[in-house]
Order: sequence, then C-alpha cells, then structure tokens
Amino acid sequence: MIGTFINGKTIVCIDASNIYHSQKRLGWRIDFQKLLAYFKRETELHRCYFYTAHDPTSDKQRRFLDFLDLVGYTVRTKKVKFIRDQSRDEGGFHKGNLDVELTIDAVHTLLDYRSFVLLSGDSDFAPLLKFLKAHGRRCVVMSTKGSVALDLVQQAKFVDLKKLQDEIELAG
Repeated sequence: MIGTFINGKTIVCIDASNIYHSQKRLGWRIDFQKLLAYFKRETELHRCYFYTAHDPTSDKQRRFLDFLDLVGYTVRTKKVKFIRDQSRDEGGFHKGNLDVELTIDAVHTLLDYRSFVLLSGDSDFAPLLKFLKAHGRRCVVMSTKGSVALDLVQQAKFVDLKKLQDEIELAG
C-alpha cells in the first residue's frame, strides 16, 4: 500500500506521543515489530526512528525502548519534565516533546533518502514536509482520521493506520 507513494531509500519517523493517541482512537495497539517488518517489506528502508519522552523511573518503558532498539529502531528520547502550573489540580503537567529532534534528524540526513514517512498527525510538522518536498523528497503521513491535521494531509500522501490493522495489530 505505502509502496505506491514512495521510491528509493526511505526514512520513517515515529512521533510516539501522537501514535499513542491514534491507538486509543483505533481501539487496538500497534505491534512495533510487525510495523518495522511492514516498512522493510514495503520500502527500501534506510532507518526507522522512534521519538519519545521517557520516565527514567519506569522499568516497563525502559524494557520497551530497549526492545525497539534491539529489533532495529533508532530510538531518540528526552526525559519527561514536570511543568508547574497552579491552574491545574495536580499543580502542573508532564511534558516531553521531541518535534525539534525529529525535524533536525530529517533535515540533517536529507541526502540519505528519497522518501520520508511520518507517523504523526501533528500540524507542527507541516513546514518540515513542505521543506522536504521542496528538496525533491516524497512524503507520506500515517495516522488516523480525526487525529491528523489538515495541514499535513495537504503536504503529503495520507495513509490511515486503520487500513493496516491486519498487518500491524498487536495480537492478544
């Protein structure tokens, strides 16, 4: 399916926070080993990045990130920060955004690939897609309807993750 939209070496960038919310909307979880196998089958995969904030006290998350690294993902992390906000009942909120890191990787490795796949629905990435297209790169956005910004759909081919359920759903 995705192979019809791309050509040549491909990089995939996964915005974990955004995909987490997509999975909630879908009602099923992604098997990241199956997802990587899908990209290897459908593209000339150069690298698959996974961007996420992490909690250094979470053993479960550490094991998951180690697993991703072991099976072939390039994992990029940033420690979660607590932002104080007295207007919230909890006195603040947790934040860990890696949009800048994702963008820097995409731009710095521009000469390494012909196609770019973004798993996110975040409109903040629209300028990145516009830049990549201006430099001759084919761009695909994968997310879910209702979780993807119109700005992204206007800049790239859109693939709804729902259509890949049979190939990438976590069993059980």
